[in-house]
Amino acid sequence: MSVAVAGSLRFPVTYTSHPKTLIETSRPCRRHRLATAMKDRPPLSSYGAVYVPPHHRLRSVITSSNLSSSAPLVDSKTVATQNNSSSIPRGNPYPYLTRQQFQQKQMKNSQLDSADDLSEEGSDRDVEAFVQSCYQLCHLRKIVDIGQVGKSAPNVHFCVTKTNKRWCQGTKKDRRDFEQIAALASKMGLYSHLYSKVVVVSKEPLPNYRFDLDEKRPQREVILSLGLHRRVDCYLGDYLSQKSGSTESFQDNVFSRSNSSCSIATDDGLFEQPEPLPQSKAAMEKIVWRRSVQMRSQQQAWQESSEGIKMLEFRRNLPAYKEKDALLMAISQYQVVIISGETGCGKTTQIPQFILESEIESVHGALCSIICTQPRRISAMSVSERVAAERGEKLGETVGYKVRLEGMKGRDTHLLFCTTGILLRRLLVDRNLKGVTHVIVDEIHERGMNEDFLLIVLKDLLPRRPELRLILMSATLDAELFSSYFGGAPMVHIPGFTYPVHTHFLENILEMTGYKLTQYNQIDDYGQEKTWKMNKQAPRKRKSQIASSVEDALRAADFKDFTPETLESVSCWNPDCIGFNLIEYLLCYICEKERPGAVLVFLTGWDDISSLKDKLQSHYILGDTRRVLLLACHGSMASAEQRLIFDEPEDGVRKIVLATNIAETSITINDVVFVIDCGKAKETSYDALNNTPCLLPSWISKVSAKQRRGRAGRVQPGECYHLYPRCVYEAFADYQLPEILRTPLQSLCLQIKSLKLGSISEFLSRALQSPELLAVQNAIEYLKIIGALDENENLTVLGRYLTMLPMEPKLGKMLILGAIFNCLDPILTVVAGLSVRDPFLTPFDKKDLAEAAKAQFSRDYSDHLALVRAYEGWNNAEKDLAGYEYCWKNFLSAQSMKAIDALRREFYSLLKDTGLVDSTTTTCNSWSYDVHLLRAVICYGLYPGICSVVHNEKSFSLKTMEDGQVLLYSNSVNAKESKIPYPWLVFNEKIKVNSIFLRDSTAVSDSVLLLFGGNISMGDTDGHLKMLGGYLEFFMKPAVAEMYRSLRRELDVLIQNKLLSIPGCYTPSMTLYRQSWGGLATTRSKQKKDAAAEALECLMGGTHRGHDYIEHMSMMLKKSKKDHN
Repeated sequence: MSVAVAGSLRFPVTYTSHPKTLIETSRPCRRHRLATAMKDRPPLSSYGAVYVPPHHRLRSVITSSNLSSSAPLVDSKTVATQNNSSSIPRGNPYPYLTRQQFQQKQMKNSQLDSADDLSEEGSDRDVEAFVQSCYQLCHLRKIVDIGQVGKSAPNVHFCVTKTNKRWCQGTKKDRRDFEQIAALASKMGLYSHLYSKVVVVSKEPLPNYRFDLDEKRPQREVILSLGLHRRVDCYLGDYLSQKSGSTESFQDNVFSRSNSSCSIATDDGLFEQPEPLPQSKAAMEKIVWRRSVQMRSQQQAWQESSEGIKMLEFRRNLPAYKEKDALLMAISQYQVVIISGETGCGKTTQIPQFILESEIESVHGALCSIICTQPRRISAMSVSERVAAERGEKLGETVGYKVRLEGMKGRDTHLLFCTTGILLRRLLVDRNLKGVTHVIVDEIHERGMNEDFLLIVLKDLLPRRPELRLILMSATLDAELFSSYFGGAPMVHIPGFTYPVHTHFLENILEMTGYKLTQYNQIDDYGQEKTWKMNKQAPRKRKSQIASSVEDALRAADFKDFTPETLESVSCWNPDCIGFNLIEYLLCYICEKERPGAVLVFLTGWDDISSLKDKLQSHYILGDTRRVLLLACHGSMASAEQRLIFDEPEDGVRKIVLATNIAETSITINDVVFVIDCGKAKETSYDALNNTPCLLPSWISKVSAKQRRGRAGRVQPGECYHLYPRCVYEAFADYQLPEILRTPLQSLCLQIKSLKLGSISEFLSRALQSPELLAVQNAIEYLKIIGALDENENLTVLGRYLTMLPMEPKLGKMLILGAIFNCLDPILTVVAGLSVRDPFLTPFDKKDLAEAAKAQFSRDYSDHLALVRAYEGWNNAEKDLAGYEYCWKNFLSAQSMKAIDALRREFYSLLKDTGLVDSTTTTCNSWSYDVHLLRAVICYGLYPGICSVVHNEKSFSLKTMEDGQVLLYSNSVNAKESKIPYPWLVFNEKIKVNSIFLRDSTAVSDSVLLLFGGNISMGDTDGHLKMLGGYLEFFMKPAVAEMYRSLRRELDVLIQNKLLSIPGCYTPSMTLYRQSWGGLATTRSKQKKDAAAEALECLMGGTHRGHDYIEHMSMMLKKSKKDHN
């Protein structure tokens, strides 16, 4: 067992070459070995391209001020004399204390055992006490040199480095060793963790896994046949000799240079500005005044018409209209105004109108430009339609909307509703928002990441634009936080009005309906099957997060007013389940016994909505379209489908809307009378210490529960059914945690750099609630490793292109390489598929049939290629109008397939805007058939999402750098395999349930990883290559290692040149590169390939028959499989 004492600062792990003093000890009962050695923290810049995630960086060692700067090596012959001596020598005294002196010293510092002493001033004494206590676990015996460890001195317990950094290390005998040290650390208020044979003790929380302390981390021997090596080396030499005489020199790092001439791809028409007219200033003022008069006349005509009068009467009944004068007064006097108002008070539709109408009445309408942001596209579209109708106009005239790749606006639009992302994209090209007079940020209480980011940008903008007005609107009463952030901005509250809502919690529902819960009837068709499979794979060490969080509340609850049958049902309640059967029963109860009115059901996400909808459609009552109109409401719906939820159904038909939390505040469905609340929302939380996102259903906050309840009292008294006990509700948090504090920050960091806002860390420190520094560091390090940022945190060429693509950086990177290597069509499918929910369905009662259907698409140990085949089959069937039948036979979601198809078109349009592809689809897909090239492009995008495959006798295990042992997601094609004939898997995401699960994986070879992974660094010896800061190690002949490095360097140059080139125009050097490497990026030719192209094909495992190198490649793949089986 090893022990390491650590402090607060983080730095990469490296071992020291300083002299060390070691003390060998023994005990009569059993032996302990305690020793390790670390060197001083090197400057972070010294690591260059080698990446070590911050959560793996060891904390700086706590040192004792009583120790001198050196610890002389002592010959073992003098140990006996020193141990019997009563004097304490200068230098490093504690190794030379006698037992009596040590006990006296230990008694003197016994007060340090309290955790209350863990201050910076007392940190040295804390560690002294800890080290001294560790001495009590052993007896001093002799001092040895570090070189004797494991040889003549196998039982080393403790060492002191030359720089006074103290470490304890040894060999693990049994778990009691760790328990003793862990108990001691806990008593002193320190954190401790056991890593393999090493115990690390720290003042700060420790990660779950440390690869640098794992003796079994991945190490690979890469073997190429001699013939293949010679052939590739010959080709490469010929290519380099041709290149050197006719090309310019480029930097080795593919993404080291940024192209300032890269244009920003924007949505057409979004940022268009009126063309400047040549008239004089007086003439311009006259034109503006004439337009303003015209706008006032049109507004007055509408207000005096019969329809306008009716609409005005309706508006006057809204609570917001009663505060109109106070709102306009505050907006005119203050630059920032905070408005809070309950859902349904009319603030979203009325306040923008108040401002516009006021400006028009004062003959300033032509100069007025209002932008109102909404967190979701459905909100922007529905609100703009409503406001245009209230003004008696067609949408796209004075009032318009703009969402991604869709919008209705014109040159005369003065009130624009848009998503927050659209406004951020405008700021890319117009940092001062020229011409904008008012910015309204709605739904700020949701604390989305884009909203928090926008507030920082706008706060910096206000001093430069003193005439700009900023209005923040919240549906909750926590406006004080925003007011203080903007220097005490005034707050205006709009009291809302809702009809009384009768609340029913789980115990009330069971008592009222007589429904009985058992451990079997709570299984969800989708969610519970997924949980069951995961729990089958995962070690059952603890309960789920949700179950653990409510256990105490249930134990303390008082159910004395309910029948024994209800109490028995409540005791069987499973908080991990949504409860589809209970929802179905409750909907039947409402349809049969309650008054007319729409039902709004809140679920966690699209997976649950889709599964429950399928279940209800098969019900004899709920699936009867003559009695029930069943609709879904979620953010990825098509525009036409979204509008259906606002329409009232025919007489005698009850509308049931299955919705996510989008229906809490963003939209209002006026005819809702009944609300069913599952109490959960699917949200991403982020463990910065272990660099792991956790996508799990979480309990909502009390504010969210109140919002959901209030949707039932819009038009008449309503009923709300909470599918959880009252005691659980009382344990809810008051507010939801802001998104910026619980999600990875990679995309946000890219936006910061694209807007040229300076240092990422400094900028985010000015947020309303700044994220954890470690989370920011993780995001920056990730962007550096994928090549989006250079070492100075500046955007690279790749990073600039990634800012043009509204998707995760890794997916954008994959898309860019797919365009460069002309295998675009399947990569479009992969990227679109990873952007929507999984299209493969697994019904609980037909899981065997569903798995068999999916197996026909999986032949390459790749979830991504299985998705490509499934989409191609659906696309062919859709052309014959048989898409739904195809999905039904193959257990695919037709809606997901349509969403993938729509996203493919969208992404292709974006690539055309950036100039990466042209309109010739044949050229873009000339290499789409090459499975090995597709693996390489997928690896290029998903890296550093890499795990090693470790084969056992009958199965295999997986290990990642951040987490150690991990498992595959239950629906992965690779989860069904007993052997994977590849050494690596690249994956899209990790999900933390009880264990860490990998989703959407593809198996890749050593060569693919070396050529298309991250930066390669040289190891300690010739032929030793390392990646990910030494976590991945490859051993090969020195000549083979140099060949890999040369191929990788030339591949990087190719990508660099493509990104730097002007679309449609190539420099002479680029023409030569395309000729040399064009076998991968031009056409499929049966003629002999160019040298470098053929070499790259060989190493990736190309399978083009009829070529001389096929035998070499087959031998390499066969050898690879033998190594891994």
